[in-house]
Amino acid sequence: MSNDQPTSGQPPEDDPFLKKPQGPQEPQEPQGQQRPPSGSPYDSAPPPPPPPYDPGPYGGGQYGGTDPLAGMPPLAEPGKRIVARLIDFLIISIPLYLISLPFGGAVEMSDSKSGDSVGNVFNQTYSGHQLLWSLIGLVAYVAYDTYFTHKDGRTLGKRLLKMRVAMLNDGSVPDVGASFLRAVVLWLPALLCCPCLWWLINIVLMFTDKPYRQGLQDKAAKTVVVSTA
Repeated sequence: MSNDQPTSGQPPEDDPFLKKPQGPQEPQEPQGQQRPPSGSPYDSAPPPPPPPYDPGPYGGGQYGGTDPLAGMPPLAEPGKRIVARLIDFLIISIPLYLISLPFGGAVEMSDSKSGDSVGNVFNQTYSGHQLLWSLIGLVAYVAYDTYFTHKDGRTLGKRLLKMRVAMLNDGSVPDVGASFLRAVVLWLPALLCCPCLWWLINIVLMFTDKPYRQGLQDKAAKTVVVSTA
């Protein structure tokens, strides 16, 4: 009998049926680095890198984004802004006028003949204590606007109409410097030199300026008026 036959019931080591086919081998992990458990958030692709700046709640996209109003609350409606400004104007004008009555009134109009020119009427209107009361009114309006804009961005008129003034770059409440500059640009020309023209320019800008509906005072102080409703 040949000695090549196995003496036990076990198949020989080189039996092809004993060896199971092996699939593709998984790549071995580098030594010293553990593989995260299944279901770990690190299994997914790495997140994209963060943007080069944080646009904040206001002004998103103004540095090259597609939508300059992204992240910004809705802009205040021009009609509501006009009504709010009218309310603020009356809040200051009525007390000033009542205070001026014992001194002859804040408005002094002399009798004019039919032949008087527009220049004469203007000189008569702003003669005497009228100019003084205009300066007093200017101080009152600027102080009113500066205080309430710096306090929380809302004058009494804006509070009633649910809107506020905010810095364009980050939506914060304007500081004292920005609030004062905004008030001066708004009221100085309106009270001392060209009221009708100045209000007309600002009203037109509220409707036509793109994309932030900024009046001249907003452009000077880099502010915007947004809705808080």
